[in-house]
Amino acid sequence: MSTHRFSQLDVFTTQPLRGNPLAVVHDAAGLTEAQMAAFARWTNLSETTFLLPPTEPGADYHVRIFTPGGELPFAGHPTLGSCHAWLAAGGQPRTAGEVVQQCGVGLVRIRRDGARLAFAAPPLRRSGPAGAEERAQVLASLKLRDEQLLRLQWVDNGPGWLAALLPDAATVLALQPDFAAMRGLKLGVVGAHPAGSACQWEVRAFVPSLGVPEDPVTGSLNAGLAQWLIGEGLAPPGYVAAQGTALGRAGRVHVQAEGATTWIGGDVTPVVQGQVTL
Repeated sequence: MSTHRFSQLDVFTTQPLRGNPLAVVHDAAGLTEAQMAAFARWTNLSETTFLLPPTEPGADYHVRIFTPGGELPFAGHPTLGSCHAWLAAGGQPRTAGEVVQQCGVGLVRIRRDGARLAFAAPPLRRSGPAGAEERAQVLASLKLRDEQLLRLQWVDNGPGWLAALLPDAATVLALQPDFAAMRGLKLGVVGAHPAGSACQWEVRAFVPSLGVPEDPVTGSLNAGLAQWLIGEGLAPPGYVAAQGTALGRAGRVHVQAEGATTWIGGDVTPVVQGQVTL
């Protein structure tokens, strides 16, 4: 057995217990993939990450990201939370003001915006409208009428996200999905709040195939949504999205498009510090 520094943080919130929790195991180079997967199942959080020495030139650290159901090549709240934990443990980036994370999709840049961290949205691996088969499955999964599904778009930046645009935030919040009907879909849903609201969009994310029926706050989905919505003129270059409301959380995702880069920002709040024996 081995003992490792352990952090548990709440991501996309300044208030403990109101965002998306993340477990981080530091100095995890000696752990096997099976041990990582087993610990992720044990924590039963949407994601658990393991910090490793980088192997790619230019990276400051390497992270592996596990859900209870398997490993992900990229995820947003684990990126912000892992970076915060790495810095808090004394990590020193090669470039002042910017951290470079190595993960399954390659290198991801993270910048400090005051006390808040933001990652550069990775390029989409798959984009464009979904087909008739996916549309029928999404309608059944969300129990919607056809006219309520305004757009259905691939926004896959690694996890495999499919995104549904609904008429408004109220429709998003009223959803009671049929998870059995999703059959492997990784489905994000978004709808606009009324003009003048503190948050411009309401987001929900459903990933039952990975043991996460609904994810509290999802950086990778919000990154894909931002690239789609801003790119097609459906959203302004900067906005704030709410997520987790249906679960009693209050996640806030801060989006800012600057030139060719879309930054996805969020606050990180430490909750637990200690050691884990594996």
